[in-house]
Amino acid sequence: MYRHALSAQRLARVLFYLAGLLILALGLTMNTKAGLGVSPIISISYSVSTLWGHNFGDMTLVLYSAFVAVEMVLHGLSARRAKAQGTLPQRPLAAVWLLDALQFPLSLLFTRFLNWFGAGIPDLVSQCQGSFWGTLPGRVLFLLGAIVCTGIGAALSLNARLIPNPGDGIVQAIADQAGKSVGLCKNCVDVACVACTAVLGLTAAGQPVGIGLGTLLAMAGVGRVIAVFNHFCFRPIAALSGLSLPEKKLRIS
Repeated sequence: MYRHALSAQRLARVLFYLAGLLILALGLTMNTKAGLGVSPIISISYSVSTLWGHNFGDMTLVLYSAFVAVEMVLHGLSARRAKAQGTLPQRPLAAVWLLDALQFPLSLLFTRFLNWFGAGIPDLVSQCQGSFWGTLPGRVLFLLGAIVCTGIGAALSLNARLIPNPGDGIVQAIADQAGKSVGLCKNCVDVACVACTAVLGLTAAGQPVGIGLGTLLAMAGVGRVIAVFNHFCFRPIAALSGLSLPEKKLRIS
């Protein structure tokens, strides 16, 4: 009976995780299709692909690889700090680094999802003229849906604590290292990405590329969606999937 319950929880956890990745990819793609500026976390790769004519999915893969490298450094620092303080980490560092490394093949798959959704969702500005979705109110409404999808997808995939999407994994790593909430750290990472994108655009083209109303709304909204979603949904999802609720780390005597 116990084994059946445990298997059901593991299956639920994987399903929540996969659903999160798909919803996240959908939200990021919807953001680009609204024509109001791309999501902050992928604004760097979008501006590079636009300015220098590279494939958007490939540039996102390069960006995500850099995120994974930073994650591994942060996890190493966290392990060293835990050892110095005599605290017991939740997972051995080798296991954490293995999960970090697995983000490389996940990044390849996830960026293909971006291209897949990109091929299936029409561009509202050029392909939906004459309909409601081609108007400014329609595009803003579409953008709000994109922000909600991005936040929910990020929360679901991160909460599963399996293999995070690198754009969210780096947020989780920073949150763990700084001892701050994921929502707050998401806002900080978004601001940093937008700042880098603005510098790239101004340096190469004399104007920001890929930054618009949608970028600013996503920068303010996605982190808040994560926080609100976790406030109302984390406990029931944790009960279904066997996730442990946050607790203080154990101290070694």
